[in-house]
Amino acid sequence: MSRNNERNIKKHNDKLHKAQDKVKQAEILRKEKLKQIVKKFNEDKASEK
Repeated sequence: MSRNNERNIKKHNDKLHKAQDKVKQAEILRKEKLKQIVKKFNEDKASEK
């Protein structure tokens, strides 16, 4: 029996795409947090003047 049958390929691709999506989501979340930090920093700097 072949290991590269349709079901196994699909299972592997689903697992791979799930992992890639997780990484992508983490990256988006990191960018959002960074934006908030920068915004707060800029507000604090503006209020000090």
